[in-house]
Amino acid sequence: MLEMQIQPRFQETDALGHINNTVPAVWFESARDPLFRIFSPELDVHNWHLIIAGYTVQFKRELFYGQPVTIKTGVRRIGTSSFTVWQEAWQGGELAVTAETTLIHFDYRARQSLPLSDAHREGLRAWLTES
Repeated sequence: MLEMQIQPRFQETDALGHINNTVPAVWFESARDPLFRIFSPELDVHNWHLIIAGYTVQFKRELFYGQPVTIKTGVRRIGTSSFTVWQEAWQGGELAVTAETTLIHFDYRARQSLPLSDAHREGLRAWLTES
């Protein structure tokens, strides 16, 4: 799994004193950039061929400002035209948030899914994890 360090910003805290529940989704998206580059090395939005089919998040414990967060990212499943990404947010050695995102290789003009190419599959296989 790829690991990425995040330093929570003060503005990401909410009135209850912990990181707001909307923030990990933004962190997880940033941590998916290396996977996006398999499909668009320059992250060119005019040549974008991924769409999110579904996203689930589970909160295990609170996250706090002032302590780094480690985001772990891996690929859990590779299908015909889609793949599933597994992500975890860790703080202080404890698992705080998990997420599973299904992305589809997609043609926006034709409004339909596209099969994953051999090159896409090879790139995604490098990220396979059992988590």
